[in-house]
Amino acid sequence: MMVMRSRWLGYVVAAVAAAVSVWAYPRLPPRVATHWGLSGQPDGYSSRLVAALMLPLMILGMRALLSVLPRIDPKGENYQKFAGTYWLIFNGVIVFMGVMHLAILGFGMGAPVRMDRVVAAGVGVLFIVIGNYITRVEPNWFVGFRTPWTLSSERVWHRTHRVGGWILVAGGVLIVLTLFVPAGAVMPVFITTIALVAVVPVVLSYLWWRRERRAAR
Repeated sequence: MMVMRSRWLGYVVAAVAAAVSVWAYPRLPPRVATHWGLSGQPDGYSSRLVAALMLPLMILGMRALLSVLPRIDPKGENYQKFAGTYWLIFNGVIVFMGVMHLAILGFGMGAPVRMDRVVAAGVGVLFIVIGNYITRVEPNWFVGFRTPWTLSSERVWHRTHRVGGWILVAGGVLIVLTLFVPAGAVMPVFITTIALVAVVPVVLSYLWWRRERRAAR
């Protein structure tokens, strides 16, 4: 996991993605699928130039932004407490973006890529990784379950992230398991799981905050 905590990994992934784009560009058709619908079939296309450049530039931009966020966060002093986790979480996102880039280019060149399965596997693994480490995140405005209630109480913040971490891991495992179910069931399970992972910690943070307020009276 030391590599995943590297501040240089984002630049490496961007460079590799760009190199693959240079190699793949003359092999791509004029129009490349870059968006897929719930059925797993492509429903959006871009020029091969956009397909080749879009994700490498997004990865590079995201990496640059990661250096700025701790400096502009009002709670910036907390980042030193979870610096390794900060980079691990976002490097996970960057690696996922890199994998998606390779899958898009591969699909464009005619490889038998199942994008619905690639997305499910990538998001599932990403959720599992983030869920295992998000409990180490201290209060801030950019990383974690940031709600009015977690940002108002450190106790609520830590409790939400502790339980939210388990929810993320469970959701990630469930999404990965969709790789073994019929294709038609993948997207409904995928979307439902993501909705629950996003909503349940928010609701719990409010309930715990309200309970804390009542206890303080």
